This record gives sequence, C-alpha cells and structure tokens, in this order.
Amino acid sequence: MTGSMMMEPETGSQGSPPPETAHSAALRCHLAEALFAEMPQIAEDMDARPRKGEVGTEFARRLLDSPTPEEAVTFMAQLFTRRVSIWWGHECLRYLEGLLDPLDAEMMALCAAWVASPDEEHRLQVANSAAACPTRSPGVWLALGAGWTGGSLAPPESPVVSPPRFLTGRGVNAAVLSALARTRRADRQETLETFIAMAQDLV
Repeated sequence: MTGSMMMEPETGSQGSPPPETAHSAALRCHLAEALFAEMPQIAEDMDARPRKGEVGTEFARRLLDSPTPEEAVTFMAQLFTRRVSIWWGHECLRYLEGLLDPLDAEMMALCAAWVASPDEEHRLQVANSAAACPTRSPGVWLALGAGWTGGSLAPPESPVVSPPRFLTGRGVNAAVLSALARTRRADRQETLETFIAMAQDLV
C-alpha cells in the first residue's frame, strides 16, 4: 500500500479543504484546530494545543520538540482518515517488528488485509480476532482500531451503537506507543521522528 491508495470518505469534516491541500485525502482536516473542534475527545488525550491557523502536519512536527513528543503520534492517529491511520500504525509496528511477538504479526496481517479490502467481511475478521486475544499488545490494539471502523458496540440483539470516530485513532495511538515503549529510551526520540516522517509520506 502507498500514499496513493483510495481513501474512504469521512463525514463531519469542516467543509472543503483549501485548493492547495485538496490532494491530501489522507487527512481528516487541514488545520490542526479544525480537528480539535470536530473531535473534542482529542483534547482529553493530549496536553498540547495548536496555534491558530497551524497546519496539522506542522503541529505534529512541532510536537516532536515539545515536552511530550509522544503526542505527535496521538495527534496523527486522529488526523488521518481511519483507513490511512490503520495503515500508518501498521507501518510503524513493522518498523519495530523485531520487538513484537507472533501474535502481533498475526494481527498486523489481518489489519493489512482490511486496508487492502475494507469491507465488512475483513472488518469482522479482524475485530473478532482481536476481541478473542487474551492480551492487549501493539498488534492487538491496531486490530481493535480496525474493528472499530464499523459495526456496533452493542450486543447482537440490541440496537446498533456505531463506534465513535475517535476510537480507531485511540487504538492506533495505543498500538504505536506501546510498541515504542519496547524500544531503548535512548532510541525513542529518533524513532518518533521516523514515525512522523512516515506519516508525512502518506499525506
């Protein structure tokens, strides 16, 4: 998969992006403050706030030099559309695959299959597989995020309760940061910078 993959539509965006950013279908919003306005839950997950008129990707890069550089991951996981967010998370985990377990690789393969064919059959497969896992390792969190792109949070006999949009981003955030926690502390800043560079390549 590459940055040229077909993007799924996202509802509730703040109108059409400016002409110069119309190609950035991978992103939910162009401006960072627009994402905070559209998805207030993100303010619960991070301390930093964007400047007025700050482009989302520029805000993410600025976060790398902040007291909480991990928030760059938190923000990008939500700034991307859900399908692209899952793929970015998959690539971040693949970068650290030497620190992951066979279960993580299995869940990552299911996520990649869903990204390639984001239909209900693949979503159910990844969602059910993740739900059956006894632990919440990086790959499992990623699979949960993919499962939260559709379906219902309610029992089968109950009315449909669609997963809120922010859950997928939280799953990706948990996946990437839990994998990051397995790296040597001295390597974490460089790894974060690599993750954000990978994100930029998808825009």
